[in-house]
This record gives sequence, structure tokens and C-alpha cells, in this order.
Amino acid sequence: MIRNSVIGLAGLVFAACLPVAGSAQETVLRVAGDGDVSTLDAHRASATSDKTVIGWLYNGLVRFKPGSADPKDIEPDLAERWEQSPDGKVWTFHLRKDVKFQGDWGTLTADDVVYSLQRSADPKRSTFSSDFAAVDKVEKLDDLTVRVTLKYPDVNFLGRVTNYHGGNIVSRKAAEELGDKFGGRPVGTGPFAFVEQVTQQYVKLAANPNYFRGKPKIDTIMVRVIPSDSARELAFTSGEVDLMYAKREQRWVDSARRRPGFNVEIFRPGEYRLLHINQSVPPLDDIRVRRAIAAAVNVDDLVRYVGKDVGPKGCSVVPPGYLGEDCSVRYGFDLAKAKALLAEAGHKDGITIKAIVSNISAQQPIMEIIQAQLAKAGIKLEMQVVDHATYQSQTRKDLSGLVFYGAARFPIADTYLSEFFHSRATVNTPTAATNFSHCKVADKEIEQARTASDAEAQKALWKEAQHKIMDDVCAIPLFELRQVWARSDRLDFGYELKGAMNLAPPITEAATLKAR
Repeated sequence: MIRNSVIGLAGLVFAACLPVAGSAQETVLRVAGDGDVSTLDAHRASATSDKTVIGWLYNGLVRFKPGSADPKDIEPDLAERWEQSPDGKVWTFHLRKDVKFQGDWGTLTADDVVYSLQRSADPKRSTFSSDFAAVDKVEKLDDLTVRVTLKYPDVNFLGRVTNYHGGNIVSRKAAEELGDKFGGRPVGTGPFAFVEQVTQQYVKLAANPNYFRGKPKIDTIMVRVIPSDSARELAFTSGEVDLMYAKREQRWVDSARRRPGFNVEIFRPGEYRLLHINQSVPPLDDIRVRRAIAAAVNVDDLVRYVGKDVGPKGCSVVPPGYLGEDCSVRYGFDLAKAKALLAEAGHKDGITIKAIVSNISAQQPIMEIIQAQLAKAGIKLEMQVVDHATYQSQTRKDLSGLVFYGAARFPIADTYLSEFFHSRATVNTPTAATNFSHCKVADKEIEQARTASDAEAQKALWKEAQHKIMDDVCAIPLFELRQVWARSDRLDFGYELKGAMNLAPPITEAATLKAR
């Protein structure tokens, strides 16, 4: 059991500010998550359980308005204002004065911002370095002014410096002094500060008394690790927790909504499910076979199984609601067409495809339905069911004919197109990401869209890229599995929750918790 504590690092002054455990005036929000936190280094945290806590510790230069994951709702955060040069290549950010880091780590300056953005762009120190590929240099003009120069115009650059992934700003002093230990002793400027972590048990946070938007009304957050769905629900029902990561199943949602004290929150971004077709594996290299598979999959049946609120149907290889999504090319379920296409391709007696499938509840049951659907068209799907870690490893080694995969990304078309459908992202190559299909038909449009001179030109290129990818049947759009959380009547977020990029409800200075 590993125990990390802020005591001795943030100093006794900050420790003295923490409310006494169990005191009458202390307001403690108890949260139940489904997994342990592996790191709280904002530039390394990619797991859902990590990002839940990250969102309460840090700020970006700009932020998504609490309760939104819509890029149109980006607003000032650590930068109170900014300017963009006419050519779109130079961004100048003016920082707020007297923003304090948690504990005794000092006042935010341009040095911290320059350090953070350079760190985020460094693949040796950041998981999200590819997001900053357009950055040429980051400079300090004075203590409260930062200039970022791009190699080429990036119309989505403002989204890259939000309070999400590599956009989070860390304390340079803390990160340098703590080194590899920073992930266990994080320091940001957010509304809550890290206190301690006991692995496989809990993470404890305390209100940041110097938060620039005002001290939070909630004194302490205790995030408990409860992997079992039923155990989390029991803890919630008994009043042990007031906020929990819930089951992403329509039946559970419908049942919970009928129970007193269950306020079910369903929000974006969801992990968008696609069925990738590996074109490097015969007979999947034949477009007629790929079209037959697309015609044999009845997505409406999948949506009925998952549920319309939890898993709404997709229509493109870009997720629903993402900037640039285009649905002008669609696949339709047609069993007779699927059989005819197979026969035309010389497979009138059917084909066999192998697929590596994860045993998690969010994947195996869906793939079993798809297996039954394909069988009706004469397509035998041999599934090798493995644990999730093995699935992740083997699919990235190009060992699966079909790959069912879900992911949530920054809500613009480029993230999905680049990571899943550009040839540089092809799995089992030196530049691999998650292009399981070996798709390469839209490389030109994807690249040109990144440097498009204006938003409309970019959208047109994204549209053409989606047309080409859909025409080539690189993947079949399935559904978006949205985030599902439950909160008690005691907890009020202080905003309407429609979206959250960190996949958990933002707990801000405005959140309140009524007495029991």
C-alpha cells in the first residue's frame, strides 16, 4: 500500500488550513469511482479515473464553461484575455494577477505557463505531445504575458490550451523539484488541492483557500475506489457517498430514475464506438467484402440493447456533436445486399474472420450481437476473448481482422480523423496510434484541414475526408456510450451538466452540499 501526502511538501501553513476531520463545520463530499488513480500529473493522466481528479486540481489558460464540452463555450481561465495575429500564427495571452498555486508553491507567472506548454509538447514528459505539433516556440514577454508562435495556423489552438490534457498548467517549481514524484504530489491552481492518496482505497483533496475564484464551499473531497458496480450502488443508496460513477446501461438508468434520491446525470463526451475493418487481412482487402460487413451490421439493434439515452446512434466516423461531423454518407442494414456482395466477391459460401475481443461488459456482449448478425449473412466471426490489457496490446500489434474500439477525444473532427484514419497512425508502425483499419484514402484532406486558413475551408476538407473514409468502408459507425453519474439530493453542482471533457462532473467553488 502506497501513501502519498502533501504534508511536508506544501508546508505546515497549508496543512493548518485543512479542516479538522469530523468537525461540525467540515463539509465532505464523498465520491465513488470505479478505478484507482495511477497518476495526477496533468500531462500524463489519460485514464478516466485519473482525469476525474485532474479536473478538480488544475486550470488552463482558458477553460470549458463548467457543465459544457462544447468548444463554443470556451472562456477565460488563467488568461484573462488574449490576442491572435492576423495570420493566425501568433497567440498572446495575458495572465491574471496574483493567482496562487496550492500550498506554499508561490504565485503563477509566465514562467510556469512557458514551462507547462513546453512540457506538454515534449513526448518524453507528456502523453499529449502530438496535440502541440503546431507549436514552434513559447516565450515569456513579461511576468504576466506569454507569446506562442505556431509553425502554421491552427484554428483549434485555443482548444489545446483549455483545462484538458496538456492544456493544464502546473507549477514549474514543484514539477522540477519533485521530478518523477510529481504525479503523486501534484500542484496546480485549481479549486481543490491534493492532500493524500492511499492506493486502491482513496484520494483526499481539500479546498484551496487561495483559489482565485473564491474558496470552495465544499471543504474536503474523498474519492473512494470501489470497482464493483453493485458495491458502489450500495454505498450510494446507504448515504455513504453523494456522487458516484454509475452503470452505463439503459436498464440501470431507467430503474435509478424511479428511485428517490437518485439524480442520474448523462453527459458528453461519450466514448464513440466504431467497428474497424482491417484492410491488410484478406479477404477484408476487398472493398466488396467490407461493404458486405457494413450491410450486415444492424446498428439499430445495438442501440436498442445499449439504450437510446446512454448509447445514441452514430452516423459518421467522427463522433456525434464533434465540430466538423458530417453525416451525408451513411450505411444501411440490408441482409440481402450483404449476401449479394459476398457472392460477387467470390464468397457465396461465406467467409471466416478472426477478431480479438475484450471481456469487459462494455465490449463482449456487443460483439456477441454483431457476431450473430454477421452469421446471418454468411460471415463467421471467430472471437478470441481476452482480458482488456491483452486486447489493447494485441489489437495494436495488428492481430485482429475486426476491432471494436471506443474513445472520447477533444470534440473536433481532426482528433478522430488523425488518430484513427491517417496512415501515420496505423497500428504496428513506428508512428502508430489507433488506425486499426490501415485506412489511408483521406491523408491529404486530413493534413490540409490542419492548416486551413479559415473554419469553413477546414470543415469542407473534413467533410471530404469523411466521405472518402466512409466510401472506403474503413470502419462502421456504431454508437456513442455517454458518461453516466449519479448524485444525491444533497449535492448541487451550481450549473447544468451537459458535458465535461474530463469525463466527470466538475466540482467547482460554486458546488454546495446540504447537511445530512
